[in-house]
Amino acid sequence: MAHHLCQAGEERRADRVNEFPHLWKSYLYQLQQQAPTPKRIVCSREVPNRPLHYGREFHGMISRAETEWQLHECDGCYLVRESQRAPGQYTLSMRFMAATKNFRLYYDGKHYVGEKRFDTVQDLVADGLITLYLEYNAAEYISMMCVQIKYEESPYMTLSSYQQKMRQMRIQKRSSFSSQESNSTRSPHEYDRPADDIGIFFQEDSVLGDIDVHRFEKPHNFRTHNFKGLPWCDLCGNFMWGIIAQGVKCEDCGFSAHRKCSEKIPNDCLPDLKYIKRVFGIDLTTLVKAHNTPRPFVVDMCIKEIENRGLEMEGLYRISGFSDEVEDVRLSFEKDGLHADISPGAFEDVHVITGVLKLFFRLLPIPLITFDTYPLFMNGVRQQTLEGRLDGLREAINKLPPAHYQTLKYLLAYLNRVTEKQKQNLMTPHNLSTVFCPSLMRTPDLIAQPGQLAAWHQESLVIEILISHQRVLFEYG
Repeated sequence: MAHHLCQAGEERRADRVNEFPHLWKSYLYQLQQQAPTPKRIVCSREVPNRPLHYGREFHGMISRAETEWQLHECDGCYLVRESQRAPGQYTLSMRFMAATKNFRLYYDGKHYVGEKRFDTVQDLVADGLITLYLEYNAAEYISMMCVQIKYEESPYMTLSSYQQKMRQMRIQKRSSFSSQESNSTRSPHEYDRPADDIGIFFQEDSVLGDIDVHRFEKPHNFRTHNFKGLPWCDLCGNFMWGIIAQGVKCEDCGFSAHRKCSEKIPNDCLPDLKYIKRVFGIDLTTLVKAHNTPRPFVVDMCIKEIENRGLEMEGLYRISGFSDEVEDVRLSFEKDGLHADISPGAFEDVHVITGVLKLFFRLLPIPLITFDTYPLFMNGVRQQTLEGRLDGLREAINKLPPAHYQTLKYLLAYLNRVTEKQKQNLMTPHNLSTVFCPSLMRTPDLIAQPGQLAAWHQESLVIEILISHQRVLFEYG
C-alpha cells in the first residue's frame, strides 16, 4: 500500500514537471544521461575463499598493476579485489576519465563506500559514476545552484500558489452550490462537513478571532529519500541525480530537495493529509496545519460531545472509561477523522470520551506545555505573590507556539466551565489539575532526580492556577 502511494506521488511529480516546464532546469539531468555506464570485469579463473556477497567481479588478491590492465578497456569498467597490504579488506576499483579510482569497500548486508547503501555492487558503481561525472563537469554549477534561487520564485512556492488558487475556486464553487440548497437538506450534525469546510466551523467559535493557520511556523521534517522516476528539487528546480537517496523529502508535506538546498528552506511547512496518516501521537502544529484548523478537531469534538451530555456527572475525568472502548474511539478518529461517531448511540459512557481527550494530550510527542516553555511556567509558579505568579504564567503562555497557545486557551476555558459545576461533579481546579497535569506538562529530563516529587507538585499547581485564572491570563491573548 505504502509503495503504491509513493509511486503515485512520484507520478504526480512527473506531471508537474510537464505542466510547468519553465520551473525546472534539465542541465543536470542531461549530464546524468551522458555519464558512463558500469561494466563488470568478470574474473576468468576460480578464486578460492570468494566472499559470498561478491560475484564474478571479485578477482581476489591482485596487484594495482594488474588492476590497471584489467580496467584499461573503457570508463565504467570495475572490479573488486582484496587488499594485498591488509588481507580481509576489499577495494572497489573502477575506471573514470581514463584513470583508475580505488575505494575501500564495505558490506553489512548492503554494499557501501560512503553513506549510501546498495543491494548490488553494480548499483553502487552506477551511482558513483553519475556522481563523479556531474562533479567533474558541473562542480561550479552545483555549488551555486541553491545560492542564486529566490525562495519566493521557487517551484514549491509557484506550485503552492497555484494549488491554493485551485483549492479556493473549489471551495467557492461548493459554497455557491450549497447556498442554493434548502435548509431542510442541511446535515443535522455540525461535523458532517467536507474537510475543506472545517474552517467554517472553527470560525464560528468566538474565542478564535481571525486566525491564519498557514502562518503557524513549522520546520520541515526532512528525511533521506529514494525517489522513483525523475526527481526534481522543489527549491532550485534542478534534477536530483543518482539512482538512490538522491535527496531529502519532507515526510509531512512532500517538499523534495537536494540535501544542500534543504538547509536554505524556511520553517514554512504546510503538512498535507496525503502524508499525515495519523491523528494521535503526532506533532500538534503538524496536525492543525494539515487539517487547516487552529486546534485539533479531536479536542473540539470531544469537548463539545462531553458538554452536550452535561458537566454535572460526578467524577468527570477522575473516573476512567473502559480501555477497550477508549481504544475503539481512538481508532475511529484515526479511520474516519471528522466523521468519527462518538455520540451516545455509539459510546454510551461519557468517561470513554473524557479518556480519549486525556489520551490525545498524553500521546503528543511535544506536550501541550512545550519542553521549551516548561522552565518559564515553573519560574512563574515559584513567585511569592499571586500577582507575580499570574505575570510569570502569562509571559510563559505567550511564548507557546500558536497551535499550542490556541489549544491551551480553548481547553482551559472548558475546564473552567467544568469547575463551575463542582458541586455536582466534585471536580475542583485542584482535582482537575491532578488529573491533567501528567498529560499537559512533562518534565523535559525524563530521568528521575532528587526533588522530583516537589517538581510534580509545582507542575500540578501550574495547571490549577491556569484553570482557576484562565480569564485573566488570556484576556490579552
